[in-house]
Amino acid sequence: MKKVIMIFMGVFLLFQAGSISAEAAEKPDYEKYGKIAIAVVQADYPGNEVTDYEYKGRKTVAKNFVEDDFKFLVASNGVEFNVIVTVQHDLRNKRLLSLKVAEPKGN
Repeated sequence: MKKVIMIFMGVFLLFQAGSISAEAAEKPDYEKYGKIAIAVVQADYPGNEVTDYEYKGRKTVAKNFVEDDFKFLVASNGVEFNVIVTVQHDLRNKRLLSLKVAEPKGN
């Protein structure tokens, strides 16, 4: 009986390891839009250094439409300021709907 339990546990752990590595191999869908956001910030602030990047999260706008927010820390002449990029896209067809770049007040 002990041997059967040990075999069962081994098989269970193998299946769990397989599902974990499969999940880890999948890239989050916001990664595509993060790359777009980085390119836009670099184009909008040429010659400035992007010193930090953070994915802030997702908001549902409508049934299949979501907004992903990205926060960048940009340095210009030794002064750092935040830039927020909001990307609205359609989950169904994975198409970009809109992109907004803003510097929050109080930077």
